[in-house]
Amino acid sequence: MIFAAGLGTRLKPLTDHTPKALVCVAGRPMLEHVILKLKTSGFTEVVVNIHHFGQQIIDFLEANQHFGLTIHISDERGQLLDTGGGIKKASVFFQGDEPFLVHNVDILSNTDLRALYLHHQAEKNDATLLVSNRTTSRYLLFDENNRLQGWLNKKTGETRPENLNDTAGKYAEYAFSGIHVLSPSIFRYMDARWTGKFSIIDFYLANCRQATLKGYIDNHLRLTDIGKPETLAQAERFINTM
Repeated sequence: MIFAAGLGTRLKPLTDHTPKALVCVAGRPMLEHVILKLKTSGFTEVVVNIHHFGQQIIDFLEANQHFGLTIHISDERGQLLDTGGGIKKASVFFQGDEPFLVHNVDILSNTDLRALYLHHQAEKNDATLLVSNRTTSRYLLFDENNRLQGWLNKKTGETRPENLNDTAGKYAEYAFSGIHVLSPSIFRYMDARWTGKFSIIDFYLANCRQATLKGYIDNHLRLTDIGKPETLAQAERFINTM
């Protein structure tokens, strides 16, 4: 699943008339870069969620014959559902036991998506989150078994869940990549409390004591987040060195 529904407010004015997913980097829309990486990694079926200028994304995919893949549209034009709500709405496409990979459209990386997926299958987790030692202000916290235990904001000292205390030296701190693999078993934790718009990270943190949520640490991860106009040039350099 590719998250392509975002408003792209940080990329204004580029997104005033174009969905974020179709903003070009090195001559190709972000969405195309992610689709081609998934295709190269062996994925044959993709779900793309849409909201902001959603018809442009549908037209783009049709104009490119869906890049030779089976591509489904999860239509959020009626209500933007955030990451967790978007996954829950798309659950109709994730029936059975086969895990599915989720990828932010504005993330470019050198990670081996197939290796991540196979690791998740072998571990039989409810979700496996690609993380790294990248410097940031907000970290996910993992125990010695790489199981998710919480979240820490280094700037404010805020921790989650709220009862998570004395984290110093107790947990490994890793930055989330925006790439994760989930098993359909995750949906059994999305009860009536989890409806409409909600963040998948909020959901993970609320359920990390019950669900098996683990980190996949890629110490060689190179990643760029195309969040602002000034990062487009950086993203182009990143692509040219891949």
